[in-house]
Amino acid sequence: MPRAAPLLALVAVTAIWGYTFVPVQEAVAVYPLFAFLAVRFAISTAALAPFALGALRALPPAGWAAGLGAGGLLATAYGLQTAGLELTTVTSTGFITGLYVVFTPILALLAFRTPVPSSVWIGVVLSLAGLLLLSGAPGGSWLGNGLVLGNAVAQSLQIVAMERFAPRYDARALTLLQMAVAFVSFAVIALFVGQVELPDDGATWYALVVTGVFAGALGYLVATWVQSRTTAARAALVFTLEAPFAALFGVLLLSERLGWLGWTGCVVMLAGIVLAEPAAASVLRRLVPARRDA
Repeated sequence: MPRAAPLLALVAVTAIWGYTFVPVQEAVAVYPLFAFLAVRFAISTAALAPFALGALRALPPAGWAAGLGAGGLLATAYGLQTAGLELTTVTSTGFITGLYVVFTPILALLAFRTPVPSSVWIGVVLSLAGLLLLSGAPGGSWLGNGLVLGNAVAQSLQIVAMERFAPRYDARALTLLQMAVAFVSFAVIALFVGQVELPDDGATWYALVVTGVFAGALGYLVATWVQSRTTAARAALVFTLEAPFAALFGVLLLSERLGWLGWTGCVVMLAGIVLAEPAAASVLRRLVPARRDA
């Protein structure tokens, strides 16, 4: 296998993730939010189950605890992101989601006292400046961007938790557990708020299949496979491509126009993300030995 193949596969996954913001935004405009998320993660769970049930049965109690906890954080992240996407632009959602790279080292500091390099603090300042610029751009929304920002924090917490406690367990089992927890969580909420219905249009089903199978089940499996074959720093750098891909598809497919203020915010925010990602990868590497001794 060519050495570049894993990274090329990861680039393809980030392109899918960036693209899915477009059909999701269009779907939740006509289909209830929690019903969409419940069906999406039901599809992801069903797609993963045939490949992961055996590994799940062999998972020890500590692995179940890690998977269930990470699943709760994953559900929180996707709930906030999708709710925010209803109110703001695809481009804003993509770039703000990428801030998990900046938040991860800070949360590792708070949780496990892992030192944070100065480059991360510079990245925080740049990212916040970019966020302010982006929120004032045409189509932007302070509430929507705030919800997506909460999603980035939840994603960071999930990354830190998984890096600290879960690498000793089978990736298929952990991924299935997270998808199943998200499905059950959103199904319960959908039942509680009365959003119990299946979509009746092809566009929404398309969004559900793309996010459930390709962005969810396949995307997470490929990402896990790639990260076992390359360095954390290289993988983290490729993950930052999700934001530019989201902006590209937002412009091409939705004709989004951010103006000079919005695009300046995107550039400043991306600079902060790229500056922080090597430090984020270094912090995550330092968490692994501590976890294995736990």
